[in-house]
Formats: sequence, structure tokens, C-alpha cells
Amino acid sequence: MTVLYHLVFVCHLLGMAALVGGYFAVLATPRVSEVMVWGARLQFVSGLILVGIGEGALDKDYNHIKIGVKLVLSLVILALAEIFRGKQKKGLENPNMVHVIGGLSIVTVLVAALWT
Repeated sequence: MTVLYHLVFVCHLLGMAALVGGYFAVLATPRVSEVMVWGARLQFVSGLILVGIGEGALDKDYNHIKIGVKLVLSLVILALAEIFRGKQKKGLENPNMVHVIGGLSIVTVLVAALWT
């Protein structure tokens, strides 16, 4: 189970890289890219799986408030990415929304790294 946990953790990091890296890649022409949407999806799903495996099988002791904050941030990022990517496909662009999504993604990384 530890190996599975670590593989899901790698997926979680790759989702973060896609989300934050995708944001930095589109700064010249702000838009929500498909890479950002898939990164947000991967972050949300892999985060849920990580906590499930950690709590259920590995008896990890998580800070539940921190996990809750990250869950809410991740859900907001995912919803905004999905909504505004869909609007872009219909020609209704809001270039400033990519900065909200990118900023929240960076806040989520800071919460993960700095909250002890």
C-alpha cells in the first residue's frame, strides 16, 4: 500500500506542476489552458485518494484543518477552471480569471509547504 501511496503522491505533484506550470506558460496571452484544467482535475482526485489511503490503510495522522482548507481551495480551482475553460470554448473569454486560478493554485502550494 505504501508503493501505491507514493505513486499517487507523484501524480499529485504532476498535477500541481501542470496547474502552476500551465498558468506561467499562458501569462503572455492569459487564458485557461487544457493543461491547467487537467492539472486541477488530477490535483483534486489524487488529493482525495492520498488522504483516503493515508487515513485508511497507513494510519497517517493528518492535520484535518489543513486538509480541509486544501480541499476547498482545490474544489474552487477545479470549478473555476472547468467553468472558464468551457466559456472560452464558446468565445466568452475573461482573461483575468486565469490569474485568479493561478493565484489560488500558488496559495494551495504555499499551504501545503508552509503549514506545519
